[in-house]
Amino acid sequence: MNKNTNILAPTDNEAILGILNNSESMLKRIYIAYFPMVLQLIISNNGNEDEAKDIYQEAIIVLYNKVKSGNFELSSKLKTYIYSICRRLWLKRLNQMSKYGGDIHDFQEYLPVDEDLVSHEERDIQFDKMEGALRELGEPCKTIIEDFYIKNRSMQEICEKFGYTNADNAKTQKYKCLQRLKKLFFQQK
Repeated sequence: MNKNTNILAPTDNEAILGILNNSESMLKRIYIAYFPMVLQLIISNNGNEDEAKDIYQEAIIVLYNKVKSGNFELSSKLKTYIYSICRRLWLKRLNQMSKYGGDIHDFQEYLPVDEDLVSHEERDIQFDKMEGALRELGEPCKTIIEDFYIKNRSMQEICEKFGYTNADNAKTQKYKCLQRLKKLFFQQK
């Protein structure tokens, strides 16, 4: 088979720029280039291919969020960084499944990446808390908040949907709903 350029591993700079530009093809190239290394790591350490795909997907989300945050500085090869995130995520998963025997078999260099994962995990916890608060919020508040903040509907559209007399009344209701949502969010443990 003839190797064409879009199958080759991107340079680290190409990969970072591709992520910044939301390039689907770059994400595919990163996947093709680095997934085999992650698959080997997981399979060599009590895992299977599906688990490797999950771990790899999560690592790419961590990388994506870090690059998009604007303060990402690569102090190693991108390959090493991705491997390090996957390694840390897999260690955590093994611990949760009580399959962790003390260490895992490494075949790549790796870096301590706790800081990136901690912020990723904290963000996940916050999203879970927000989901829980939204579920508890009830109607019509839940729909008003979702329509405005998630579906980007205008106050005029929300006014018409819910039958408020004017957009200001809808805005007042949205404010009240937001206050209730905040209260529910901060009550959660």
